Amino acid sequence: MFGSMADFEVAVRRMALAFIPLALGIIVHEVAHGWMAWRKGDPTAAQEGRLTLNPLPHVDPMGLLAFVLTSLSGPFVFGWAKPVPVDYRNLRNPLKDMMIIAAAGPVSNMCLAVAFALAVKLMLWLFPPAAWHANQIWHFFSLMLPMGITINCALAWLNLLPIPPLDGSKILTGVLPYRFIGPYLRLERYGFMLLILLLMTGILGKILYPLIGLTLEAVVFIVGLS
Repeated sequence: MFGSMADFEVAVRRMALAFIPLALGIIVHEVAHGWMAWRKGDPTAAQEGRLTLNPLPHVDPMGLLAFVLTSLSGPFVFGWAKPVPVDYRNLRNPLKDMMIIAAAGPVSNMCLAVAFALAVKLMLWLFPPAAWHANQIWHFFSLMLPMGITINCALAWLNLLPIPPLDGSKILTGVLPYRFIGPYLRLERYGFMLLILLLMTGILGKILYPLIGLTLEAVVFIVGLS
């Protein structure tokens, strides 16, 4: 996996830089789902203690392991949290409400991307590079905060893919003709394998990179970092 100790050090450094943005992005994503479900009449996530930024209730061991392995091996950093529970029976309009609940996750990641961009702008204003570039803490945040913009844009677009059980599939389900919903949702058992296949063949990157790039440009423009 590593050709030298230097390669290992680079991998560990990348994992350290990615941990906070990815963990925050994943947790806020799940909390947004649970909060919107609560607003739509389903208190399940709230009752199970999932409307919190405390990472412990959200940890999925396999998702954490995936983060560690992909951080060390590269080039992609990947991981996930436990999905928040949603009880359709508590929703007033299940199909429409699930569209909104599903969309809340990616929207929260877009908002986080803007927040990270604002943090970059604030850091550059309060701690100018000319005076602080040699400071190790400044250097860490100068790399971590921009990574937070990219990671959260990537999380938003990845989850918007219409592959069950990703959020995009739940949004699409709300507009599909009723007779197609059952067969479409049954694809969920193959969803993870399909994502891995798209990743290994490079198709996933070809789909996501242009979308992430356009979103990054939009965020930078909105915040005024350019």
